Amino acid sequence: MKKILLFYTVIIITCYSCKQDGNEAKAQAQTTSRDTSIKFGTSYSEIFFDSLRMEKFIAKQAFHDSIKKRMRNFYNGRNYQFAWFFKEGMADYASSFYVAYKEYISYSQDSGLRNYSFEKSYDSVSGGNFNYDINDSLVLNTELLLTGQFFRYTRRAYQGRNQLDAHDLDWFIPSKKIDPSALLDSLLSRKGKNLKDIEPLNRQYDLLKDYLLKYYEIEKKGSWSIGKPDKKSYRLNDTSALLSLIKKRLYLTGDMVKEDTSVIFTQELEDAVKSFEKRYGFKQDGIISMLLINEMKRPIEERLQQILINMERIRWLPAEPSTDYFLVNIPEFRLHVYDKGKYSWSSNVVVGSAANNTVIFTGNLKYVVFSPYWNVPPSILKKEILPGIAKNKNYLANHHMEWNGNGVRQKPGPWNSLGQVKFLFPNTYNIYLHDTPSKSLFNEDKRAFSHGCIRLSEPKRVAQYILRNDAKWDSLKITKAMNAGKEQYYTIKEPIPVFIGYFTAWVDRDGKLNFREDVYGHDKKMKERLFAKAK
Repeated sequence: MKKILLFYTVIIITCYSCKQDGNEAKAQAQTTSRDTSIKFGTSYSEIFFDSLRMEKFIAKQAFHDSIKKRMRNFYNGRNYQFAWFFKEGMADYASSFYVAYKEYISYSQDSGLRNYSFEKSYDSVSGGNFNYDINDSLVLNTELLLTGQFFRYTRRAYQGRNQLDAHDLDWFIPSKKIDPSALLDSLLSRKGKNLKDIEPLNRQYDLLKDYLLKYYEIEKKGSWSIGKPDKKSYRLNDTSALLSLIKKRLYLTGDMVKEDTSVIFTQELEDAVKSFEKRYGFKQDGIISMLLINEMKRPIEERLQQILINMERIRWLPAEPSTDYFLVNIPEFRLHVYDKGKYSWSSNVVVGSAANNTVIFTGNLKYVVFSPYWNVPPSILKKEILPGIAKNKNYLANHHMEWNGNGVRQKPGPWNSLGQVKFLFPNTYNIYLHDTPSKSLFNEDKRAFSHGCIRLSEPKRVAQYILRNDAKWDSLKITKAMNAGKEQYYTIKEPIPVFIGYFTAWVDRDGKLNFREDVYGHDKKMKERLFAKAK
């Protein structure tokens, strides 16, 4: 399977990040002592300034206290030598940061980061008419604005925006934690290097950004509309004026290889439709149905926001791991398997229904349970089992169930609701991976049918992957254990991380932009926060 989310290589367990600029103060709990050993001749830039001048500057700024404290610590550690200027003038990396700052504001629509005083000061010093003098107060003002704005920028651009609380948005994968001061030190140590060389963002972010810019250009051209259909579906050799507009759209989005304005449903159009269907998670039949037309009719503004929402989620993700791990992308209804950090294979899954959301979180897979019992949840016992027993005294026997204390459990076997094997990564949500006797649901485009747990289309393959390095467990023994009719636990020596993610837009391994439906409404909640100013 070639298609796979590149961002799936970026999720690992780490500390949960802070919610506001100000919450970064935890990382700055202790004040850095002034390093007086740094003097002229042993310093980085060989030019210094008085700490009192910085205090006067800080007193006039609207920076959060955590930014002010970070600035004090940063310059204490440098004995108040300049970071962005040398005797000869402004450092090249200042320009690199300024360009990144302006680009970020432009494409992200994050106007809250903008600082007009900073921009005016920077433009004045970097302009060709400025007579550079290190003693000019404008130089020091620009120096300090660069540092303060860098700390604000790294927090918002690399960790996420302040108004978003991941937990409030039902995201329980621990988010990454960054150190803006360490990033700035790294930038300074790589004189002349581009800021992008040290950005703590995974490649998927840049891939989505490239498509975001492309879609902005399409929006400017105003060539998104496809008009109204004159029939319910279109297929090979049909003719319609609508097909000309659809061809134009598919050419803009890269699905159609060559531009074609004819009104005929050609073979090239059928191939383009299949490409579109694949990118949207539909069955690839090459037919332009009303379902497909309705997807095409969504405003481009909606797609732009969908990309921005998922770029924001990607900012929360930490660095990529090099371990074995599983990842489920809920809106994609797919499980992705990694072998020592490298993609191995993927398969269909069924996730929780809209009424029984699968939680977005992470855990460590510790047990494989062959021929499992299914302990009936109290809610199902009350709503289904007890009324069934009241109507039919043989209800339990007919459903291969038995009393177990005050509860009811279903016996191991092919009839079992958990199938013939389950995979446990202990968590407070009581969510796990498991087999199922209901195989037909894996053929559906949208597979949100469970009570929250994740049903696997290839459970034996998952078991084989987990036990692949245990010589005692070959394929035959796994099959035998799955059909033994007796519950058997296998403890995994090195627990395997499992990540349950939620991404509705991504770029696949073929460089294609994928979209999926917001099955749980999480995009909607983020949209209300990210784009509230547009109301």
